[in-house]
Amino acid sequence: MGMNVMDARMMQKAFLAAAKGLEAKKEWINELNVFPVPDGDTGTNMSLTIMAAAKEVAAIEEPTLENLAKAISSGSLRGARGNSGVILSQLFRGFTKEIKNAEVITTTTLANAFVRGAETAYKAVMKPKEGTILTVAKGMADKAVELVSETEDIIEFINRVIEHGDYVLSQTPEMLPVLKEAGVVDSGGQGLMQVLKGARDGLLGKEVDLQIEVSPRPASGVVAAPEAEADIKFGYCTEFIVNLEKPYDEHTEKEFKAYLESIGDSIVVVSDDDLVKVHVHTNHPGLAFERGLTYGSLSRMKVDNMREEHHERLIQNAEKIAEEQKEAVKEEPRKPYGFIAVSMGDGLGEIFQGIGADCLIEGGQTMNPSTEDVLNAVDKVNADTIFVLPNNKNIILAAEQAKTLVKDKHLVVIPSKTVPQGITAIINFAPDLSEKENEENMIREMSRVKTGQITYAVRNTTIDGKEITEGDIMGIGDSGMLAVGKSVETTVLETLEAMVDEDDELISLYYGNEISEEDAQNLRDQAAERFPDCEVELHRGGQPIYYYLLSVE
Repeated sequence: MGMNVMDARMMQKAFLAAAKGLEAKKEWINELNVFPVPDGDTGTNMSLTIMAAAKEVAAIEEPTLENLAKAISSGSLRGARGNSGVILSQLFRGFTKEIKNAEVITTTTLANAFVRGAETAYKAVMKPKEGTILTVAKGMADKAVELVSETEDIIEFINRVIEHGDYVLSQTPEMLPVLKEAGVVDSGGQGLMQVLKGARDGLLGKEVDLQIEVSPRPASGVVAAPEAEADIKFGYCTEFIVNLEKPYDEHTEKEFKAYLESIGDSIVVVSDDDLVKVHVHTNHPGLAFERGLTYGSLSRMKVDNMREEHHERLIQNAEKIAEEQKEAVKEEPRKPYGFIAVSMGDGLGEIFQGIGADCLIEGGQTMNPSTEDVLNAVDKVNADTIFVLPNNKNIILAAEQAKTLVKDKHLVVIPSKTVPQGITAIINFAPDLSEKENEENMIREMSRVKTGQITYAVRNTTIDGKEITEGDIMGIGDSGMLAVGKSVETTVLETLEAMVDEDDELISLYYGNEISEEDAQNLRDQAAERFPDCEVELHRGGQPIYYYLLSVE
């Protein structure tokens, strides 16, 4: 018997299975990255993105398509990491916009959702490139529209969409020469296929472990002790913070309090300009969370199985925390400009702080920060305008996504693709210039910086016509592979040979945590001898993965 409709409970199960399906294959997807560097992280980024949404989905006790759509969209949006993760979150965002108002899901609903998801993701990328996850998503959306007139059976529909998606994925090397040269299909597209295949397994009832760890504790996992229930009218002490994203005035607060009073007691609601601290005793924590989500995103969610003697202390704690948060905001006067920089390694962190960064986000190649990480950093910088320096091409989209979620501050993302570009950008900030003038100036100046990265190969491949063997030392430039060698020093010098021209005046070397100061100083001396017309500076970066970061300007 066919499946012609899918309800919210089935959708919840399918999404959790999709998350598990992707998580199980993340390392395999990582290995599909074109560059054989030890930081291939497409699978990890996509998995962390979907798992952030899965935690919110798993916490819903009474699923509806509306609350599932919000959980999937908001969870993946804030949890998005790397370009692949951001694109996946945008696919979910478009998909959920289509299903949130449906009573049940049919093949027509799915087709419309696939189309809207692909359209939303394409719009999120400034220069969409074919042969990527976007191409696979669009191919499946086109096939879904075609199938609406051919079948109403959801399982048959999904099977045929997946079959076509696999075909489109197999064609990605024909669209991107770099994939063909490396002998792999697009890793992001492969990740997307695992999402669909996992969802199908969930719908087919295959044995999939759907347990998702929800932090700090999900309401559904709390069981009241029998001896306590007789003495307590409302069994769960529920606390959370609403990070406001919609207008919230005195009238709204009264309505919120009235709703909480209808489902519980011992209510404390303390609001500030951009957050609301909530405490309530209730038998239905999920209802309190869902109401809070109508005003913004939630954080610090906590559900405890109560004992009567704890009531007063918990209420006082809720008020105290909210008051402390108010005072913390008042202590530091707001300034016109602030800076956030993504940095890897303590040496690079000290450099950024020394030239004006207010807040550092630890991350880079091995772990791309999420949109939520950027938002948390924004909360710590008390400034009207905040310049964000991603310093990695795979973090720019997450920073741009954070920009759309900030309400009380203005974010300007300077699209720095490397640490040296970020350093040059912040050095060229001038407080007497306008925001727009500074943005243009920083982007212009960092575009003049040429960057090299020295690391090792994790597999055999061919890139830019160069044969690479596992363990080789690679010199990667702004637009491709510049040198391949057997020693770090030789590869650094060959990379610099490919980067330096007669107009250049300054070479900067940032040595990583595996390089001794003595070896770094020796290499600096060799570079100074090889390039006598350039000043050669040496800095301790302390970065992992990359033996050296090179900057030429």
